[in-house]
Amino acid sequence: MPYTTSDSAPPLFTWEFAADPYPAYTWLREHSPVRRTTLPSGVEAWLITRYADARQALADARLSKNPAHHSAGAHAKGRVGIPGERSADLMTHLLNIDPPDHTRLRRLVSKAFTPRRIAEFAPRVQELTDRLIDGFSARGEADLIHEFAFPLPIYAICDLLGVPPEDQDDFRDWAGLMLHSSGGGPRTPRGRERGSRGGVARSVKKMRAYLAELIHRKRADLGDDLISGLIRASDHGEHLTENEAAAMAFILLFAGFETTVNLVGNGAYALLRHPVQRGLFQGALRRGDDSLLATAVEELLRYDGPVELATWRFATEPLTIGGQVIEPGDPVLVVLAAADRDPERFTAPDTLDLARSDNPHLGFGHGIHYCLGAPLARLEAQTALSTLFTRLPDLQLAANPDELRWRGGLIMRGLRELPVCFTREGS
Repeated sequence: MPYTTSDSAPPLFTWEFAADPYPAYTWLREHSPVRRTTLPSGVEAWLITRYADARQALADARLSKNPAHHSAGAHAKGRVGIPGERSADLMTHLLNIDPPDHTRLRRLVSKAFTPRRIAEFAPRVQELTDRLIDGFSARGEADLIHEFAFPLPIYAICDLLGVPPEDQDDFRDWAGLMLHSSGGGPRTPRGRERGSRGGVARSVKKMRAYLAELIHRKRADLGDDLISGLIRASDHGEHLTENEAAAMAFILLFAGFETTVNLVGNGAYALLRHPVQRGLFQGALRRGDDSLLATAVEELLRYDGPVELATWRFATEPLTIGGQVIEPGDPVLVVLAAADRDPERFTAPDTLDLARSDNPHLGFGHGIHYCLGAPLARLEAQTALSTLFTRLPDLQLAANPDELRWRGGLIMRGLRELPVCFTREGS
């Protein structure tokens, strides 16, 4: 139920909030659009919820990505960022640095995400998509998170990085534990239970050790993958340290997989909950109308996107956003999910409209930290959703929506599971 003007501030970061944060975000946009809030970790941060303010903050050079600018000091270490990255010496990646280092590293990695490279990768994404659907299509039921949305981007990003096929199941296990760090993820494929936060940190350390070893191995046998490209760049005077290379590979895996897990999972769920829009979507697929497929994924990014809050920023000097003064050292979190439903920018923002053309959503961020992997995520989502709803045209939700659990993390937004049923292929 939406909050009214007479209500006090709504509770944030509860399990009820995780299931549907949008009424609370409506209240914040209307009554407290730049609000200082105590997070579940105990860290205090400013939440920014209006679209115009969000765009300003995302592009403001006075808001640093470097946690060293956090005024809380040493006692807050480890509470702003990915669990385990500090102890595993993986801090020097794109989400934690500013220009000029950010400019240098982004230039190197961007070579892996050119339109040509993504187009060349499209057949592999289609192959992975079909293989995963083959794994459950004859059963008539599936968990679309555990069996589809989760493994697809893991195997895709492993291929892009150059992780050998025989090692990719290890990455899938580690990724499952990292997904738990944002509130719980699917079971690992080998049936082990999800770990504690300490288990997540250990998993990150294992991944760091593996990436260091892989970098050493690839120096002797360079290929056409991203890690080989980073090594070549380093060998040609770009001054990329081994720590930087390992950190870059780590963050591409972490950010690249979880964003797409949620984009595919949330997107499929939205289509299952909106039969009219789903009908338009499937009709366009039957006609081969690729234009609707493209706008549909953009609308799914806006309507219930995979990244709820942009990653941490820290004020380096006093600045004013939305009439609120933010002091040096203060953490700032831009609420993308709230900004993308701002009625000041989007017509009927709470309505899913797959044909929406005026859609400058912030689902992949804005400014110099705009998501580098956005082209790959779009390709994976378009391929996954179009193939899923074409091969299984009568796909239906196999649970009461009120029973579905959402991960209770801070940055990402996604379902823990998405049970579905359908007519078995070949029946």
